[in-house]
Amino acid sequence: MNKINWLLISLALWPALAAAQSNYPARSVRVIVPSAPGGGTDISARILAPQLSQLLGQQFVVENRAGAAGNLGTDAVAKAAPDGYTLGLSTSGPLANNKLLYKAMPYDPEKAFAPIILVGEIPLVIVSNPAVPAKNLREFVDLARANPGKNSVGHPGNGTIGHLALELMKTNTKADLLAVPYKGDTPAMTDLLGGSIQAISAPVSAFIPNIQAGKLNALAVTSKVRFQGLPNVPTAQELGIDLEASVWFAMVAPAGTPRAIVDKVNQEANRIIGSPEGRAKLAQFGAIPIAGAPERLATQIAIDTAKWRRVIEVSKISLD
Repeated sequence: MNKINWLLISLALWPALAAAQSNYPARSVRVIVPSAPGGGTDISARILAPQLSQLLGQQFVVENRAGAAGNLGTDAVAKAAPDGYTLGLSTSGPLANNKLLYKAMPYDPEKAFAPIILVGEIPLVIVSNPAVPAKNLREFVDLARANPGKNSVGHPGNGTIGHLALELMKTNTKADLLAVPYKGDTPAMTDLLGGSIQAISAPVSAFIPNIQAGKLNALAVTSKVRFQGLPNVPTAQELGIDLEASVWFAMVAPAGTPRAIVDKVNQEANRIIGSPEGRAKLAQFGAIPIAGAPERLATQIAIDTAKWRRVIEVSKISLD
C-alpha cells in the first residue's frame, strides 16, 4: 500500500475515530489491579472505580491479577488494546523499581504506558520496639554506629520499598544495620513486637494502630513533611537523616491510548481525589492524595527510576 492510499484511508477513518473518543466510554472499562484484594492499591482502585462509573456513565470494573511482584497484572495492561477500555492501577514497584530488580521484565514501564494520574502515596516509617534505647531515628543511627552489626531492621521483602529505603539509609548514614527480609508487614511486626528484631522499615499504614497504642515507637517518617496520621512523629529530614521514600500508586493506560481519553479519565479522577470524600477515604488507609496532570506521573516514574537505580546498584539487589 503506497503512502497516498494510506493517507486517504486514515483521513476516511478519522471522523469515526474522533467520534469514538468523544463518546468514550461507550461500554464498561476494566481497571486491572496487580495485587490481591484488600491492599492499598486495591482499596484506591475501589475508591475511584464507582465514582468514575457515576461520572462517566459506564461501569469501571476492578479486576485483581496478583503475581510476580505486581508485574503480572501490570503486564496485562501493557499488552491490552490502547482504546481506553483496559486501564491499570499499579504502584511504584511495577511502574518504576521492578525493571531495575528483574533481569527479565515483560515490559518497559517507561515505554509501555500512557500515564493518566498519580493518585497518592504512602510514606514509610522507621518503627522500633519500645525497649530500644532510641527516641528517634537520629538516636537510632547513633546507636547503630556505636554498636556495629548488633541492630537488625526488618522489611517486607527483598526489593520492596521498605528494603530499598533501608539500604539508602545505611548508605547515607554509614550505619552498620542488619537487614532482615520478611514476607510482608505482618510477620515482621510480630517479630518486632516480640523483640526478635529492633526496628522495621515499611509503609506506615499497617503500623499506625500499634504506634498510637504505644506498643511501637515511630522513630521517623520518610515523607517530605510530617504525616497527618502521626503528627508528632518527625520526618527523617528534620532529624538530619537524608532519607525520603514512599510507595505511590497511579492509574495508567496502554501506550498509544488517545490523549483525549487519557485527559477525560484524568479530569474525572482529579475531581474524585480532590473531593473531601475522596481525600477522607484515601486517608483511612494512610494515603496522601496527590493527583495532577499525566505529566506529573511521568516525571515521578523517571525520578524514582533514577533514584532507586543508584541504591540497587550500590547494594547489588537482584530478584532473579
